[in-house]
Amino acid sequence: MKRNAIGPASLRDPHLWRAIRPFAPVLAMLLLLVTVGGLTQPIFLSLNNLQNLLVSQSVVWVVALAMTFVIISAGLDLSVGAIATLAGIVLVKLIGDGVPAWLAILFAIIAGTAVGAVANGLLVGRAKLSVFVVTLASMTAITGFIQLWTGSSSAFINDSLVLSLANGRMLGVAVPIWIMTITLVLALYVQRYTYFGRDVYAVGGSAAAAELSGIRTSRTLIAVYAIAGGAAAIGGVVGSAITGAATAQVDNTLALQAIAAVLLGGTLLTGGAGSVIGTVLGVLFIGGLANYLSISGVPGAWQQVLTGVILVIAVGGGRLRRSRFVKRADRDAGSSALPNRQSKSVVGADDHVDRLDVPGDVAGLSSGSGPG
Repeated sequence: MKRNAIGPASLRDPHLWRAIRPFAPVLAMLLLLVTVGGLTQPIFLSLNNLQNLLVSQSVVWVVALAMTFVIISAGLDLSVGAIATLAGIVLVKLIGDGVPAWLAILFAIIAGTAVGAVANGLLVGRAKLSVFVVTLASMTAITGFIQLWTGSSSAFINDSLVLSLANGRMLGVAVPIWIMTITLVLALYVQRYTYFGRDVYAVGGSAAAAELSGIRTSRTLIAVYAIAGGAAAIGGVVGSAITGAATAQVDNTLALQAIAAVLLGGTLLTGGAGSVIGTVLGVLFIGGLANYLSISGVPGAWQQVLTGVILVIAVGGGRLRRSRFVKRADRDAGSSALPNRQSKSVVGADDHVDRLDVPGDVAGLSSGSGPG
């Protein structure tokens, strides 16, 4: 099998169906939503509404892209909402102390990255503690720290540079949309063309096999949670700019929204498979559905009910479809037995990897290939 490129095999396949198969359900639902929304509510597809929709989903977008790598590594991060709030508070405090706005933004992002690496990455990567327990504990601790630091009070933002992150425009496009575009391009590059992206898939597929191949799993996991913390901090800065204030109230639903978008986009909760393109489609569908229901006058409570039901059906259907496909892949691999036992093992692994849409290089773990 050809392995000279780094990235999910499905994205290198020349056939369109192979490329879109992992996130085909959410793509179909998004197209249906666009069709129904355009026919029943013409304002839904208006340029102004679409831009407002993207801006409103900018925070979830950035956090969900990073969460994709966390879940592909077989992890989970419940602390992103707390880190986002912390970054907003750091930003306001530094500006209040006379620090230039651009430097305050940089420090806030660095702070979020450091918290993600230390509070989550070290405990998950080095100490091998449960990701659920670690990230839940860090979420709780950070929330408490924010309450003690701020006295549960919020602070308004008056700096023009920070506010321009929400209200500014470049080439007629809102700045948050440019931020979304840049983060997507970076995430795609990391996923497809870097050794780190390949290592994340390998660790999520089998941490033990990854270590045997020479991949430093601890370092990879620390980096993954550092990226998640940094992305949460960026989301916190952008969110503070949009609201014009840094609130001390932690949005614990941010992590759940990001996780829902990632899973809806076809990434496996068990790790080892997924793509940022699927995550983006998940974010757009969740945000678009909420926007359409709001325009249609559906009460807020029913919006939550309908969104929850659709998410369960979508994620459950995708999981069932993928489970059937994996069983068929295993059956096909078993029927193509070779006389040489070792060759059979390697070929079967490669075939299985391709069908799960993870990097073909991961298949080389069984033969000891890796970055070293």
